[in-house]
Amino acid sequence: MARAIAIFAARIIFSFIFFMAAGFKFADIGATSGYIAAAGFPMPTFLTWIAAFFEIALALAFISGAFFREASLLAGIYVIFLAFAFHGPSHWQQNQAEFGFFVDHFTFLAGLLFAAVHGPEKWAFKQTLLR
Repeated sequence: MARAIAIFAARIIFSFIFFMAAGFKFADIGATSGYIAAAGFPMPTFLTWIAAFFEIALALAFISGAFFREASLLAGIYVIFLAFAFHGPSHWQQNQAEFGFFVDHFTFLAGLLFAAVHGPEKWAFKQTLLR
């Protein structure tokens, strides 16, 4: 029972992080678009909307348990992309704190990989259509 509770707590934490990230994007699309543009990406407003909806989808997958393993892997890829794109080695010269932000993404990746391997445990919507 303790295992199931711990895994459900982790799912809530993962969901909260992605809901919060999407919420910040929705709250100020322009600021996030500016940040994406400053990193050199084209179509920053479009990418901001895509990222926000992707984060909502991840949060829903984590909280419901549906497509949990797939969401964990996709979130891991996304988190590492963000680490390199926005906190990678090219940013360390201007601000050494960026290195800490960069490394933190790998800690998050470790949790996501662990989640992908172990699955959602109890309290997950069944994916009966896929079986």
